[in-house]
Amino acid sequence: QVQLVESGGGLVQAGGSLRLSCVASGRTFSNYAMGWLRQARGKEREFVAAISRGGGSTDYADSVKGRFTISRDNAKNTVYLQMNSLQAEDTAVYYCAASSGSMRTLRFDQDYWGPGTQVTVSS
Repeated sequence: QVQLVESGGGLVQAGGSLRLSCVASGRTFSNYAMGWLRQARGKEREFVAAISRGGGSTDYADSVKGRFTISRDNAKNTVYLQMNSLQAEDTAVYYCAASSGSMRTLRFDQDYWGPGTQVTVSS
């Protein structure tokens, strides 16, 4: 089992920035591709970003490319999501996810989830 705990969510004005963190425990962190997904009220959960085990490759949803940056620190068992130029449509609960598969497949399939952190962007 892998336990994931997100932090860093909150209320921010449009155009602002937030940095989400997710700390993992339980199994070897570097064995997992990591990512972020989000779910807005009344909508389905959607892929945001993913990063490979070593951190050398990343993948983003088109809606966040150029604004969000995913990174990881395997020594700290932590994955981050830097969110800049936030828009009202970015309002959602953001979930950290881990996958024993590849970074490319994380957007379709995840093995573990965190409880989520709320991000609210006011316009």
